[in-house]
Order: sequence, then structure tokens, then C-alpha cells
Amino acid sequence: MKSLLTTCLLLFVLNLNTQELPFKKGEKLTYRVHYGLMNAGIATIELQNKNYTVHGKPAYRAVGIGKSGSFFDWFFKVRDRYETYFSPTDLEALKFVRRINEGGYKKEQDYIFYPEKKQVDIGSGKMMDLPGRKIQDMVSAFYFARALDFSGAKKGDVFTIPIFLDEEYVETRIKYLGVETIDSDVGKLECMKFVPVVQKGRIFKDEEDLLVWITNDKNKIPVRAQAKILVGSVKMDLKGYKGLKYSLKK
Repeated sequence: MKSLLTTCLLLFVLNLNTQELPFKKGEKLTYRVHYGLMNAGIATIELQNKNYTVHGKPAYRAVGIGKSGSFFDWFFKVRDRYETYFSPTDLEALKFVRRINEGGYKKEQDYIFYPEKKQVDIGSGKMMDLPGRKIQDMVSAFYFARALDFSGAKKGDVFTIPIFLDEEYVETRIKYLGVETIDSDVGKLECMKFVPVVQKGRIFKDEEDLLVWITNDKNKIPVRAQAKILVGSVKMDLKGYKGLKYSLKK
């Protein structure tokens, strides 16, 4: 379960279409997490229904929470919190907050992004240069990806998303595998299927050990993430939702 929420937030990229965003403030998605056959916990991600500003400009704020269940707490307690502030027009990261406690492993990160300067403040007055604009953090990428135009994607196409993660710039690649209908906790859904091509040795044994399914409708909600990791397997399924911009197509 280590870094599961981190993993499932690093998803997808094609052509950005910000004219008609597939989400709105107040949206909340809830996922159940399984480690092997065990019900390991709950993860939520919510786009806050308030107005925020960063650098004096309007910003969206989203909060992701990962929490292990009471039984799982006995041997691997997880209490993760992620926050992102991102531009509602350019959908680029402006501020990122990370507070994680995973089995006693703790980490805190606070990043302030300056898109116009192509820089990020990683704390203690240390600035790092970025290669371009529209750089994402691991949470803003969740929304950035959903605003992309997948209509022209063909099976086998590989795309890239620019993410600043753990004080380094990473170009995460994903491959489109086509359309598939799956049975989920919220009904039978037609989904687009992707495989993020991830870095070997960190969590996964092989590059293509993570599969992700996203609704093939206007919402583009991640419904399922299924991963083979170094010490077993993890599955994350959409359990509930509220505040969607569009009705979920079942």
C-alpha cells in the first residue's frame, strides 16, 4: 500500500482542452483500496467548493486523503494528505503540500510554483528551474489529465505528462490500450484503458505493472487502478462520488 495514492495520481496526457472542463468545484471521489485480498483502506480526492488565490490569481484547491482501515493499521498504518492549488485556466500547478505517514515512514513537502519564471521553490529558500510551462504536481496531474482530449487516441499511442516529483522533473509516459467495459462498485461502465509506463525498481517490478481505467464519458473519472508491486498487488476501485459536472454514463 506504500505510496498507493501517489501512484494512482500520476496518470495520462494528450491534448489539453480547457474550454469545457470535465469537473467542477465540489466534486468528491471516494475509492476503496485492496491489498491482495484484504480491504486495506479508503482514499478520497475532493475539489474544494471555495475560492482561493495563489500569487494573487484565482486557483482551484484539491485535497487527497489516504487512510488505512482499522485492521490494516495494526501492521501498516497509513495517514496521507496531499493538497494542490492549480490554475483554473492553464491547469498548471501553483502550490503543492504533502504530508504522509506510511508504516512509520514520514515525509513533508511544500512546493511553490512560479510558472512565468519556470521555477519552483522547494523550501528553505531553494529554487529549482523547470524546463517549461504547465508542469504538474502529483495531484494537479489528476485534474490536468481529465481535461485532455482523448478522442483522437489510437490503441498503442504513447503520451507524456510533465511532473515535478520529489525535487526532480519527471516525464511520465502512458500508453492507450483501447476501450473496455468493466463491472464496478458504482455500476457497469465503459472505460478507456491505460498503462502508465513507470520507473522500474521504485514500486513496480516491470514497466507495465499498473493498469488504469477511466470513464469513457464527459467526466473522465478514474474508476479503477490495479497494480502489481514488489510485495504483492494493490487494487483501487471507485466506491462513491458526488458533485459531478455531468451524469455518470452507465
